[in-house]
Parts: sequence; C-alpha cells; structure tokens
Amino acid sequence: MGSAIADVAARAGVSKATASRALSGKGYVAEVTRQRVVQAAKEIGFVASPNAASLVTGHTKNIGVVIPFINRWFFGEILEGVEEALLNRGYDMTLYNIHPGSADRDRVFDFFLARKRFDGVIVIGVEPTPEETARLLRLDIPLVSVGAPVADVRSLTIDDEVAGRLATEHLIGLGHRRILHMGGTVTGEGDTSVHGRRMRGYVSAMTQAGLEREMSFAQTEMSVPGGYDAGAHELSNSSSRPTAVFAACDEIAIGVIIAARRLGLAVPGDLSLVGIDGHEYAEMFSLTTIEQQPRAQGQSAVTDLLAAVSGESLAADVVDVPARLVVRASTTFAQLSADAV
Repeated sequence: MGSAIADVAARAGVSKATASRALSGKGYVAEVTRQRVVQAAKEIGFVASPNAASLVTGHTKNIGVVIPFINRWFFGEILEGVEEALLNRGYDMTLYNIHPGSADRDRVFDFFLARKRFDGVIVIGVEPTPEETARLLRLDIPLVSVGAPVADVRSLTIDDEVAGRLATEHLIGLGHRRILHMGGTVTGEGDTSVHGRRMRGYVSAMTQAGLEREMSFAQTEMSVPGGYDAGAHELSNSSSRPTAVFAACDEIAIGVIIAARRLGLAVPGDLSLVGIDGHEYAEMFSLTTIEQQPRAQGQSAVTDLLAAVSGESLAADVVDVPARLVVRASTTFAQLSADAV
C-alpha cells in the first residue's frame, strides 16, 4: 500500500496524505484534485485496500449485520434493502444469521462482534435480551435496529400494537365476533416482543368492542407451513371455528388460506383473513394486510447508521415506520347465521 499510494501521489502531483484522502473519500480534497488522483490510480491499476485505508481514516468500510432468519420474506426484504444501500455507499457487509435459541447466538454476541472490527452494526428483527443489548452497547460503535425496538438503540419499526388493533378493528367493523388471532410465542400480558405487542392490539380492539369472551389465540411458527398447520387444526371443527382470523404476519395468513381451501372453505365467504407485512404474494392471494415497506426500512437503517459513522448525532429512540391497511378480497362482511351462535 505504502509504495503504491506513493506512486499514485507522484503521478497525480500530490502528497500521499492527499492521495489517501481522495481515494478513501474521507477528509476534504478539491474536486479537481480528487479527479486527478482517481485518474492516476486508474492509469497504474491501483485499487485502495480497505484495510490499508482504515489505517488512514480509522474506518473499516465494513458493517456487521445480525439477523435471526434469512429464509423468511420480511427479514429477507430488509436484508436486501440493507445490502443494496451499503453497496451503493461502498461498504462491505458481514452477516451473522442467529436462529433463536441456537448455540451460535451467544458466540456471535460474546465473540464475533467484539473481535471483528466494524464501523457499525445493524440488527434486523432481533429482540436481544438485556444482557445481549449491554454487549452491543459495549462495542461503542453506532448501532441501529430495524424491524424491532431495542432499548437504548436507534430503532426503526412499525407500531405493532397499533397494527394489531387496526387489523382487528377492520374485522370487527365487518361484523365479525368470533375472531381468532394467530401469532408467535407470547409469554404473558407484559410481553414486549413483536408478537406480544400485536397480541395487545388484538386484545385492546376486542375488549373495546365488548368481545372479550370471543377472544382466542393460536400459537404458531411465523411461516406459511406454520399458518397451514394451525389453520388445518383450528378450522376443522365447524361448530367452533372462527369466522375471521387476524394473522400476525402475511406468511401465516397465506398458510391459513391454503388450509381453508383444502377444507372446502371459501375465503372470504366462510372465513375472512387479515395479515401484517405487505408480502409480495399478498396481491396474488387477494390478502387484506397492514402493509409496511421492509426493503425501504433496511435502506433507511443504513442511512441513519452511516450518518452516525460520519460523526452525526443519532438519537437512541424508536422511529415509527409508516404502515397502512390495504383492503383486498380476503375480508368481507360476516354471515349473520354464522356469527350469531
């Protein structure tokens, strides 16, 4: 690096420090000088090494990304948004896929993140324990969470409780009373997870409508197969099945639609469904959903993080991401004969 950057500097007629600043993009260099340095680098085939540049700038141009799933649509969309934005800004990405409850989770928080040098870290849909959050904060680098709020960390996420309430109120407004909520693991009333907050929105809407006795919950994996299995179980008994389902994510809802069709049930004639996310297949399945834009959230997370990397102040607060109800053909008015049981 030393002799190579010296060659570039000599060819461009500038100092080595100026050549380093021009090629790294850090520090002021007049545009005409920067162009001259870049042209000199091209002429001799010089490519700046990120490791060497970090010695000059103090930055590695590498961002750590932690994610619990890469094979589920919501997480994959955020990840693609993050990756695209980082590449456009000339940053590398190191990805850590930590499945909930896996042994690798502790190793990532305890060892890998601390050992490898990053300019910042983005956590996607990870709901770390207080101990894990403390480990992240001890890294003393910019941190951004997207898809789930993390204490003392800049967090971009929809208001999950509001989303759960909005989805449930839509079904109540159509005259449904026997509304089942399908979602992930909820540990109790005080659960602050994404699942817990969406459940609270459901409970709030049902309670306000005087439908406490009609509330029911089915725990399932947040996936199409999970929704299918839960749907096949919950819809098989004609005397107890719900007339409507609020699914905690679109993948669950799509699985329920498939199960309903295999049971000979019409959607929405026999069963109305609302999901959350705005999945790319929502239109295909005519699914009513609370739509968010996960890819745009990933891009926004990168913008915030790199602003902090460059020295801007980044408040450790929760930024509410817009979400809207998109009504399609999976919901309709309740059949009076079915709901008046």
